[in-house]
Amino acid sequence: LLKPLALPDFADYAVVVPSPGVASAEGTNVLAHYLRDVFRLNEATQNFRIVCPDETTSNRMSPLFEATQRAWLGPMVETDEYLSPDGRVMEILSEHTCQGWLEGYLLTGRHGLFSCYEAFIHIIDSMLNQYVKWLKVSRETPWRKPLASLNYLLTSHLWRQDHNGYTHQVPSFIDTVVAKKSNVARVYLPPDANCLLSVMDHCLRSRDYVNLIVASKASQAQWLTETEAEAHCRRGISAWDWAGNHTDQLPSVVLAAAGDVPTNEIVAAAAILKQHLPDLRVRVVNVVDLLAMASPDNHPHGVSDATFEALFTDTKSVIFAFHGYPTLIHE
Repeated sequence: LLKPLALPDFADYAVVVPSPGVASAEGTNVLAHYLRDVFRLNEATQNFRIVCPDETTSNRMSPLFEATQRAWLGPMVETDEYLSPDGRVMEILSEHTCQGWLEGYLLTGRHGLFSCYEAFIHIIDSMLNQYVKWLKVSRETPWRKPLASLNYLLTSHLWRQDHNGYTHQVPSFIDTVVAKKSNVARVYLPPDANCLLSVMDHCLRSRDYVNLIVASKASQAQWLTETEAEAHCRRGISAWDWAGNHTDQLPSVVLAAAGDVPTNEIVAAAAILKQHLPDLRVRVVNVVDLLAMASPDNHPHGVSDATFEALFTDTKSVIFAFHGYPTLIHE
């Protein structure tokens, strides 16, 4: 049976945003403080783990070690850091092992998160395929009870690779997840740290899904307050009126984005257009729940045709900046 997971109020970790784009925060570092306290709140039950190839520190998630350590049963030397036999962060440079660990852990009725560089999560594609098949059959089996969702956090993503470059640029795990059954697949591209907190809180509360979250570890602009972020994530897709200038009129063009770096580019483009072409009516649309763009006939998160048309129009050009490969947006 599923063990309950105590979660803190994610609003307590929100970044203060005096005005859109002014504040700056490291997305995964802000998230790490929230996850640190998930460990603390569940210390007695010890029913939450994070698995990661070897990247907790490089992904700026070190605040986790204020609450727990890396699991380690071997000999230790003086220069070792954050190692303990009862650590609940499980690191090993084997994505296959991490996937297997987390699948087994979830099957015991507990909760977890798989954090990985975006470029290397594809190593477990076939394991994900089999898990989703098992999940489908499990849902159809009356005596199987709901499980905590299988949650992925992909960071060090292709747009912010620092010194790594081309070898670390593969965004198509999004396509892999979207190809799964619509009653299982969920994909989130939070544009800032407050949206990331809201999305992670939602995913940890969810059951029987595969949740994919893609977020940068780098410092980035913050666009939405905690209240605005929660409302945006609940809708999945919103027009950001403050970023455009179309007011209540039909826009001349729609600039849309899904992903944190694409959002920066679209908001910047809108600002340049407003300055140099003030008569051009620009609408800015942001997508945080990628599958909100699907037809409601194909995915339960899909917005209605009327909502889709109200956001994108049915006559105007749309320029869409997307984190991954553009064919997925066309599809």
